[in-house]
Amino acid sequence: MTDATVDLGGLRFERGAHLLVERSLRSVAVGEAVVVTGGDDELPVHLRAWARQRGHGYVERDGSPAVIRTDLALGRWRGAERAGAAGTEGVREHALPRWGLAPRGATVEASSPPYAFPLDAKDDVWTDDAARLYAQAAAAQWDPATTIPWGAPIDHPEAVEDAVVQVMTYLIENETAALVIPARFLAQVHPHFREVMQLLAVQAADEARHIEVFTRRALLRRDALGLSTAGGQASLKTLVDEPDFATASFLLSVLGEGTFLSLLAFLRERGPDVVTREVARWSGQDEARHVAFGMAHLARHIERDPTVRERLAAAVARRHDALQHTAGLNEEVFDALVLLAAGSWEPDAIGAGHDAVLALQRDMDDGRQKRLRRLGFDAKDAEALSSLHTRNFM
Repeated sequence: MTDATVDLGGLRFERGAHLLVERSLRSVAVGEAVVVTGGDDELPVHLRAWARQRGHGYVERDGSPAVIRTDLALGRWRGAERAGAAGTEGVREHALPRWGLAPRGATVEASSPPYAFPLDAKDDVWTDDAARLYAQAAAAQWDPATTIPWGAPIDHPEAVEDAVVQVMTYLIENETAALVIPARFLAQVHPHFREVMQLLAVQAADEARHIEVFTRRALLRRDALGLSTAGGQASLKTLVDEPDFATASFLLSVLGEGTFLSLLAFLRERGPDVVTREVARWSGQDEARHVAFGMAHLARHIERDPTVRERLAAAVARRHDALQHTAGLNEEVFDALVLLAAGSWEPDAIGAGHDAVLALQRDMDDGRQKRLRRLGFDAKDAEALSSLHTRNFM
């Protein structure tokens, strides 16, 4: 057996000499040695300590220090394991606590401390669309300062502007809940499912941007926001307090944000000014992604465990019972939508605006039923569950 040799010259261990030793060790087989030479008088002391730390053997060859390469599994890395594979094909059914924050595909040292991530099962969080949806979300980020034409003229009546402010106030409140919920679950997802973790992070960022643009639109011609009701707050609290990820995703994304897609489309088509219409258009694009993730995640979850469907239905009924004595959508928001669609106080315009809001509610109901049927609910159950959805829309 011929030993390899590495000459460190005047390079000391505290200045990176170990890199050259490691490189040489990779060139020899397990059990073979690398003789190390150099001008540092303390080389044997540093090399012996380094070899012991790395789990390699230390010997002397003809008076020169040498390191014997040891199988890493028998040294420091005994018991180490790879946390799946780097690609999505390497996602495991369960992520182990001892993998901690290590990226998927990394080799994790056995002595690493365990982390407690409650959402550590693939069935609880995963969708095969996660990587695609994240890439789409990352590419679709937009800058409120340059995307929205804030300087566009606003020439509608003052009463219509007041209606816009009230609707924006309502949207801000609901989008705040839509930010808090994914942010809360984000911290519970095991990093092994990084695509889901990233999606939730972008979703929270989307909602933060929506809060910004709705607030800026509300204050464009006013110095105060509108009204916030106890009923609206109670409705949102049932979402914020929901502890189960699948149930929260269902109530928020599939039902709530799905319903908001109709509302934002309504504002995009009937907003009285270009700023309002553009705010609704860009926000709606983001919300569509949130709904898509919720639908994809729940469809997989239900396919793997059909009893989840019963749990989701029970959650809708439970939420309805908790809110049955509240006012639901406050009349100020309903009336604001009527006036916003009407554009004036003319009786015929008000009548048309009222009809438009009723048509909006029918469209919301139709959209909810379609999404429920896509998740496997039959038509009768979809209709019943949609009718139980909170009158506050979200």
